[in-house]
Amino acid sequence: MSTHQTVEFLPRPEGRIAYTVTGTGPLVVAVPGMGDLRSTYRDLVPPLVAAGYRVAVTDLRGHGDSDTTFRTHGDVATGQDLVALVEHLGGPAVLVGNSMGAGAATWAAAEQPDAVVGLVLLGPFLRDPAVSAARARANRWLYRVTLARPWGAAAWAGFYSSLTKGRKAPWHAEHVAALRTSMREPGRLRSFRDLALALTHAPVEARLREVEAPAIAFMGSLDPDFSDQAAELAWIEESIGAQGHLVPDVGHYPQHQSPEVVAPATLAFLDGLRSSAGAHGWVARG
Repeated sequence: MSTHQTVEFLPRPEGRIAYTVTGTGPLVVAVPGMGDLRSTYRDLVPPLVAAGYRVAVTDLRGHGDSDTTFRTHGDVATGQDLVALVEHLGGPAVLVGNSMGAGAATWAAAEQPDAVVGLVLLGPFLRDPAVSAARARANRWLYRVTLARPWGAAAWAGFYSSLTKGRKAPWHAEHVAALRTSMREPGRLRSFRDLALALTHAPVEARLREVEAPAIAFMGSLDPDFSDQAAELAWIEESIGAQGHLVPDVGHYPQHQSPEVVAPATLAFLDGLRSSAGAHGWVARG
């Protein structure tokens, strides 16, 4: 994404959420997954803007340029931030989310249906993985140890690369270096660890029946976060009526591992929403 974009801030009860806005037209709001940065969407934003959409990309609480003062983290908190940003920018909007960001966007669609006209879900977590209680305790211990100073930033950068199985963006190494640098900033590793320890997607799964917004979902065929990627995608299709795409040779980040698949399919989805909304439907009011 462009380095000359102006970073803006949305005040929230516990701090400020950073975001950028590019383009004009109907509003699209994108949010990264846990441990990621706004630049994860650098290959998706330009084609959307060129097609006549206004695209806002926000950082998670404690990530990127957002404040590290937040005490509350997770899908619900992020979903509330998304609803607040849509209201601030003059929605309604299509929400784009990766990983836990997809869960947060889906929760927001259930919580505030008038604000969300569509969902674009990438490597989506809409429920907790099926693991034993012992494995869950081990995972929490692992987060506490791995995401600690002084090795936490490097450990996460390495793990992020392991999630990017298959094809990689030409700028993959640059992005991973930026993640490592960001996590070394004061307070960011602590915020990330707090999120990882608190994260559950149960509140999202509990509200899936309330989701009325049309959705499109992209799942990487090599995504290591899911033991059966096709089965998880089929469950998402059934649960919220999503249009599913299993993207070959891609891990957890379809938006930058296979933008030549994600961007055209997303544009077709958005254009369909725009056509069905009519002249007085999904328009930018900001």
